[in-house]
Amino acid sequence: MSVVIAGTVALDHVKTPQAMQENLLGGSASYASLAASIFCKPVHLVGVVGHDFPPAHLEMLSSHGVELDGVERNAGESFTWSGEYFDDMNTRTTHKVAVNVLEHWQPNLPDAARAATVAVLANMSPDNQMQTLEQCAGAKFIAADTMDLWIEIANERLHDVLKKIDLLVINDGEAKEFAGTTNLVDAGRRLQAKGPRFVVVKRGEHGSYLFGENGDFFSCSAYPLDSVFDPTGAGDSFLGGLAGWLAANGKSSPTFEDLKTAVVHGSVVASYTCEAFSTHKLQDVTAADVAARIAALRSFTSFAA
Repeated sequence: MSVVIAGTVALDHVKTPQAMQENLLGGSASYASLAASIFCKPVHLVGVVGHDFPPAHLEMLSSHGVELDGVERNAGESFTWSGEYFDDMNTRTTHKVAVNVLEHWQPNLPDAARAATVAVLANMSPDNQMQTLEQCAGAKFIAADTMDLWIEIANERLHDVLKKIDLLVINDGEAKEFAGTTNLVDAGRRLQAKGPRFVVVKRGEHGSYLFGENGDFFSCSAYPLDSVFDPTGAGDSFLGGLAGWLAANGKSSPTFEDLKTAVVHGSVVASYTCEAFSTHKLQDVTAADVAARIAALRSFTSFAA
């Protein structure tokens, strides 16, 4: 089984309390594709970059089994994001977003990507997500992410997306906003009612909630880190790791128990992303590393009743 991941491929300029670095590999699809490749190959990346995009970023992805046939090269400038984190690392300020080549981009999936069994609609406009969906002829399981911007300016179109997917992944603040409630458990159930069979609400350092059918519920702890260097892309890595694990294990029609295991894998993969700028830590992670960290997490969270 293979995975297709469509979304943004970006250049990030990031400042944290520890350091600042420019022209980092960023974008929802970049993180998700690299994370998925830890477990599954090939991963088909669909996105667009500009003339200024460093070849080294694409070469790194390719070296990890990420297929780049679906990445359009455009004469314009690449999508860029500039942001800053503060002492608690849960507070982020966006200084600048340059849409550039994304403004008129429409996803165009190569044949191999169209045949992928697991499809991930990483964070991008609902229009781009629908355009991707229309080309995913082979997809048996479809997961999607979103953000507050699309909830605010493309709400109707986002609702159309939710009717066509199996899993929605969304962070806690956005879940409350989208569902119109201040209670996260209530929000998860309300979002399920909009279409997806499963919903994951990401809670940052507090882990995540998975909502299934017939009242099924699972709370996953985050892997505890001594320090967080840069959390950019952690949520995208979570989704990519989850999808990659499903594909690697032949879970094209996953049960709730399958998704519990996938969520744990995604959560642990995301923990690596937080330990360095961009994908610098993630690109050295192996499936064996993830397994070892999962074993540690299990020991941290198990207890005798």
